[in-house]
Amino acid sequence: MTYLIRRSESLEETVFDLSGEMDGEHSGRLAELLEAEGPNQVLLDLKDVTLVDRTAVRFLGRVEAAGIALINCPAYIRSWIAAEKDTCEPKES
Repeated sequence: MTYLIRRSESLEETVFDLSGEMDGEHSGRLAELLEAEGPNQVLLDLKDVTLVDRTAVRFLGRVEAAGIALINCPAYIRSWIAAEKDTCEPKES
């Protein structure tokens, strides 16, 4: 399984360009890198992500909820994040 993380930084933001197939192991590695980031806005560019598993989708949903922006997010990943969010939120009675 091929997966690559490229990091670039400007004065205002840090961008992680992700490419390839993203799974739970890759999400864990990315989480470690995100924890080490400073005060800049962090963006995850998903333009070149070809496949994700459920663990990766849940991870992406959590980091987005924490304020990390997902850019160039494929529609199928965006839909899956929304579906996972709906299944995790308690239903109103």
